[in-house]
Amino acid sequence: MKKPIFTGAGVAIITPFTSDDKVNYEEFGKIIDHQIENGTDAIIVCGTTGEASALRDKEHREVVSWCCEYVNHRVPVVAGVGSNHTDYAIELTKFAAECGADGGLSVTPYYNKTSQRGLIKHFTDIAECSDLPIILYNVPSRTGVCFTADTYEQLSKHPNINGVKEASGNFSLIAETMSRCGEELNVWSGNDDQIVPLMAMGGKGVISVLSNVAPRETHALTALCLESRYPEAAKMQLGLHKLIDALFCEVNPIPVKKAMELLGWSVGDLRMPLVQPSAEHVAYIQQELVASGCKI
Repeated sequence: MKKPIFTGAGVAIITPFTSDDKVNYEEFGKIIDHQIENGTDAIIVCGTTGEASALRDKEHREVVSWCCEYVNHRVPVVAGVGSNHTDYAIELTKFAAECGADGGLSVTPYYNKTSQRGLIKHFTDIAECSDLPIILYNVPSRTGVCFTADTYEQLSKHPNINGVKEASGNFSLIAETMSRCGEELNVWSGNDDQIVPLMAMGGKGVISVLSNVAPRETHALTALCLESRYPEAAKMQLGLHKLIDALFCEVNPIPVKKAMELLGWSVGDLRMPLVQPSAEHVAYIQQELVASGCKI
């Protein structure tokens, strides 16, 4: 049995920028404090929502290092360490371990992709480079490659592979994986609209975009699931559905950064090639923030 790096709601935290396109650490600290004060169970830094793919290597390392130091073990920190270049993913993993991160989030290789045998070799090499627990990240809509249950089963045997962020939406795959791997592979939802069904099958929580704007609610939803109070959790999940839809009306993290701005956070601009949402979508995001009770 592998103890999960965290249970409950981990926020896939945004990266705020200044007006001259530098990381806004002052605002970042305020956002992290707000998350922890409102029950967030883990901080996932330099992931998709944190615009990691648009961070320069020096920035990426600085953000991971700064975040680990600032959080200071108040909650676990999981650092984005994935790459489609295995050697670079190993470098980032070793660095995150040196910074004191509690885990690394490692996405499947994208663009060049690989075979299932390649996935096993890629993640085995990463897992063996340090003692840092690794969360695999399966998001085929972005990467063009998807784990199979066979591959999950093989990787679950490695002691440093702690679990997977599952964002495929394929519940047949997830169910087969959980059946085969049991407690040797922890599973977190990578989709905010699927938290309750995945946790009902034994998932440990969520790595959440929604938590950026609704940390207390996302934590409460996962807490209900962890207490097996699924009728209440289902009602809450459905109540958040429209807000979740609004946060994905354009490519993540475009809508959530706009939502954070509407809530009064100084998040700065998006890094190109991401651009601001359409006026229609801004109105939609604002409408659903108000409807959900978020203070604007």
